Amino acid sequence: MRIPPISRPGRAVVGLTAAAVCATGLPAATAPASADPAPAARQSAVRYPDLTPTPPMGWNNWSYYMCDVNEKVILDNARALVRTGLAAKGYDTVTVDDCWTRKQRGPQGELVTDRTKFPHGMAYVGRELHRMGLKFGIYGDAGTLTCEKYPGSLGHFQQDADLFASWKVDYLKFDGCNVPTAPGRTKEETYRDVYGQMSRALRATGRPIAISVSAPAYFQYEGDALWHRVIGWSGEVGNLWREGRDIAVEKHTPAAKWSSIRYNFDYNAQLAALQRPGRWNDPDFLLAGDSGLTETEIHSQMALWAVMAAPLISSTDLTHLSPAALRVLGNKETIAVDQDPLGVQGKLVRHDEDAAVLSKPLRGGDRAVALFNSGDTPRTVSTTAAVAGLPAAHSYRVRDLTTGRTTRTTGPLTATTLAPHATALYRVSAE
Repeated sequence: MRIPPISRPGRAVVGLTAAAVCATGLPAATAPASADPAPAARQSAVRYPDLTPTPPMGWNNWSYYMCDVNEKVILDNARALVRTGLAAKGYDTVTVDDCWTRKQRGPQGELVTDRTKFPHGMAYVGRELHRMGLKFGIYGDAGTLTCEKYPGSLGHFQQDADLFASWKVDYLKFDGCNVPTAPGRTKEETYRDVYGQMSRALRATGRPIAISVSAPAYFQYEGDALWHRVIGWSGEVGNLWREGRDIAVEKHTPAAKWSSIRYNFDYNAQLAALQRPGRWNDPDFLLAGDSGLTETEIHSQMALWAVMAAPLISSTDLTHLSPAALRVLGNKETIAVDQDPLGVQGKLVRHDEDAAVLSKPLRGGDRAVALFNSGDTPRTVSTTAAVAGLPAAHSYRVRDLTTGRTTRTTGPLTATTLAPHATALYRVSAE
């Protein structure tokens, strides 16, 4: 896959001014004394525990609230997950993103919670989430500073891992801003080293903490061979990985948000061979909600993310979720496609300028087939059961997972006059 270069990886969206500047390509700096000098290959020799047998689901504040995060925002949205029934459908991890700490570490080198934002502290937030039956996720960074210039974990990996474990954290989103490369080491060696250190530190706590690795996002524009190699070892040190650009944030226009969704789909759909069950490609957050997108567009993102076995992590204001957005996020049959126990990412069987068809094998022999009109005018998108990978049969049962309508076909799978930006998602079984 070839992607035109942009000014920087990390938090960026096509054609938009980024909300946060992740510093990559920093001047060379000497690694801290605590850095593990062992070769990168040895550091990640022990595969991280398989803590996410199906793609993670939940909510994260970043895309909607960014740094305007506080205890009330987090807990109100957590309560909304429970109240709307989304938690019961699998959206069970609530993650506090960047900007939750003070700007300086404490006297013992520890991370210090910003008590203006979180007056009761992070352990309290975790207890409240667990009391609701939810999991507690938190944000950290492998470099000297986070993307928003709060303290990073470089030189403090075990200290921070122990702190997170003491707070009963269940999930760590671990970013990769401001990672300095020491003289004589490559950028890849450095990233593999620091992520390996945090991976080992989390294991050493004895607490099962799933880790989302952001390393691949910092190599997206440095050639496919290197990028894919980084994705490969990310699956050794963690459970899922952000491999490309951040999704658009709330302040951007609906058109820019749709462009961002389409861009993230385009690159993620071509990475199916690099994902494996329990280890997930992550094309970033779901924008269903108060985002200005149409119901057609939020349905498309949900359907495409599901057929790609992507994490389903909402990032919107769940306390004011529209009935349409709740209908999309809560569609049990679409969720079942994403959470299918086979854990296989759907593959492209057709991809042109304005249309794509993906097919995903499901347990029991069915296939999920997505027909996507990415263009701006209505069009017919089609494939056949054979092209989608189904066995030969006299007929096929086709269930539309949006409408709940079931039909039968002798082979053709067609969405006639599919609306602009729409996706038809079918579950197809041979009869």
